[in-house]
Amino acid sequence: MKSFSDSYKAAGVDVTAGYRSVELMKAHVARTMTSGVLSGIGGFGGLFEVDTTGMEHPVLVSGTDGVGTKLKIAMLLDRHDTIGIDCVAMCVNDIICCGAKPQFFLDYIAIGKNVPEKVATIVAGVAEGCVQSGCALIGGETAEHPGMMPEDEYDLAGFAVGVVDKAKILQPDTQKPGDVMIGIRSSGVHSNGFSLVRKVFDIGPESVAQYYEELGTTLGECLLTPTRIYVKAIMALLDAVPVKSISHITGGGFYENIPRSLPKGLSAKIRRSDVDVLPIFRLIAEKGGIPERDMFNTFNMGVGMTVVVDPADVQQAIASLKASGEEAYVLGTLVESDEGVIME
Repeated sequence: MKSFSDSYKAAGVDVTAGYRSVELMKAHVARTMTSGVLSGIGGFGGLFEVDTTGMEHPVLVSGTDGVGTKLKIAMLLDRHDTIGIDCVAMCVNDIICCGAKPQFFLDYIAIGKNVPEKVATIVAGVAEGCVQSGCALIGGETAEHPGMMPEDEYDLAGFAVGVVDKAKILQPDTQKPGDVMIGIRSSGVHSNGFSLVRKVFDIGPESVAQYYEELGTTLGECLLTPTRIYVKAIMALLDAVPVKSISHITGGGFYENIPRSLPKGLSAKIRRSDVDVLPIFRLIAEKGGIPERDMFNTFNMGVGMTVVVDPADVQQAIASLKASGEEAYVLGTLVESDEGVIME
């Protein structure tokens, strides 16, 4: 007998809509299937067989995150096909910082009213993020929450699991003064600092529709640009040169994230003029009257990731990143200091 409940539907939860959502998303999920997937969507748990061939001591690495208030932009534009990329990116970009390769991802969608086509569109973005990062979408949850949020609103979060051989886990304490920090270009604001962005632009239907010459598009379209996923480029880089540390520049910007990848006694010395700041950040600073120090302590400013290598490996590292389609350049050097980040 097919599952349904008129009483539950009258309370605001339509279980049949949930089943319809699953059917619509199956084609998107199928794009992410890898050889390790042992179960399909619909079971109580996602089964995945990790390939540890060639690893002496496999170590699992996990990361979890959400999209945050960037979702407000998607809702205003009624564009839900890319926000899932952000969710995947925020998780997989974290776990590659220790050298781990993402294996699988699970998402969680809490929504005021389950509209199957809308949910499937959100999951299509999640699937695209998984394809870009080479990991499988092996499960998830869509929860209809009447009374908890307006019917047309939702929240999106997820987590990723990766694996790395213990001997290949990046060791930041191998860094030394004179090592070079390379910056890898971001695609924009990514998925951090949107509470400040929304305040600066008084985000609403009119402000997101405004066209800015310096952006080459409307504010809404620029802000909705998905977070760049660096997995494949970093995996190729790890095979090309000995990488000493990696930092994902998320909330907290340079001042919070770069020190997380440095040992005590070393700081990154960066010249402000060497940072290729994207136009959106100049616009945010100008419109909001935000001090430069606050900008670099909130946003990625155009640098989505940093990697540290020996000076002898700089050119090969940059060449590898460019071969993977990334824009990369020398961002700074490591010096003896406990400041974490020294901006000149």
